Amino acid sequence: MNLGDVFAFFGTLLAIGLAWPGLLLAWSLLVPTTVERARHRLERTPWRCFWLGGLLLAVSIPLVVILLKIPAGPVQLAGWLAVFVLLSGASLGAAGLAALLGDRLRGAGLAVSRPGALLRGAVALELAAVFPLIGWFVLIPLAGVCALGAAGFALLHWMPRPVPAPEAVHAGYTP
Repeated sequence: MNLGDVFAFFGTLLAIGLAWPGLLLAWSLLVPTTVERARHRLERTPWRCFWLGGLLLAVSIPLVVILLKIPAGPVQLAGWLAVFVLLSGASLGAAGLAALLGDRLRGAGLAVSRPGALLRGAVALELAAVFPLIGWFVLIPLAGVCALGAAGFALLHWMPRPVPAPEAVHAGYTP
């Protein structure tokens, strides 16, 4: 590997790192209700998002591998389209995750707009993912699977049950 290859590799990583928050912000501006549904799902039912994302991956990965192994051009195109759909869904869910992180930053006293909070949440997620070993092998897979599941829930309009208000819970109680 020569010096040019090293520069190309790190230049590509830098470009992706700069573009990632922009992609998540674009999702939130283009489909705000879908991103908000994904954010709400991740906030209320993160483990259900994880299990749905895992199920989607368990079903789609063997299908994608089979489609890509078949030598017919249109079948391989279908496999690549499936990869594109999976990555698009995961990035849509990641926009919801970045919005959730941004909202938590705003709740911690950061006075910024919602798009500014989303960008800060995306950068926080990105910086955590860069951390060696833990970020690479724990955070990225966990966040990716949860984001895919949240996008699946958001696209299907499956929202968690509303939480009853505390006064409604205690309304029937008489000491």
